[in-house]
Amino acid sequence: MTEQIVKSFKDIFSKTVLSFIVKVTLISVAITAILIWAFAGSLTAIIASYLSFIPWEWAQTTGASVASVLIAYMLFVLTLSVVTSLMVEPLLITLAKKHYPNTPVVGSPDLKTSLFLSLKAGGVFLAIFLFTFPVMFIPLVGAVYMLWLWSLLLKAPTIYDVSSLFIKEKEKIAAKTEKSTILAMVAAGFNYIPLVNVFAPVFAQILFLHKILGEEA
Repeated sequence: MTEQIVKSFKDIFSKTVLSFIVKVTLISVAITAILIWAFAGSLTAIIASYLSFIPWEWAQTTGASVASVLIAYMLFVLTLSVVTSLMVEPLLITLAKKHYPNTPVVGSPDLKTSLFLSLKAGGVFLAIFLFTFPVMFIPLVGAVYMLWLWSLLLKAPTIYDVSSLFIKEKEKIAAKTEKSTILAMVAAGFNYIPLVNVFAPVFAQILFLHKILGEEA
């Protein structure tokens, strides 16, 4: 796993990858801004209802402010993951040709399936987060909890995106990606730092590329 992480870090700072990250980030910021503008009223109502049990008005106001920022940030993380998944195919092929020139491209991710898996992961992520986000404030436990939660956004869509390009057999995909939650959590670690978090989805894609194809080499 260490070798895969080292290779992925080298790739993530290449001009090709950085250019891709800038592109998907700008698109994700625009989409997130539109979603927040469109659903601001509903989000405010949900937050107010969620915090209504707090007896002090000042605590409700503070909690609402914190929750609003967290939800906006999580929405951006979710949007970035979906946009990356939908646009990453040419980048993965370019990196595969660079590192594994003898590995052929045998397929292509189905757009509908890729979108479905990304939205499904995002739905699970948001549902769990909205009902359990106080856990994130528990020392140590909260840190691991958030890494695991963010890994849900990355794992299934990333495995599908990468494996669809290079492997046809489902059994082979399952064998190569078992016990891969730790890899997804490593990539999710970028989400702890605003701005740096834009690297997380692409890093996950590259990390799984090296995990799957590196074992073929």
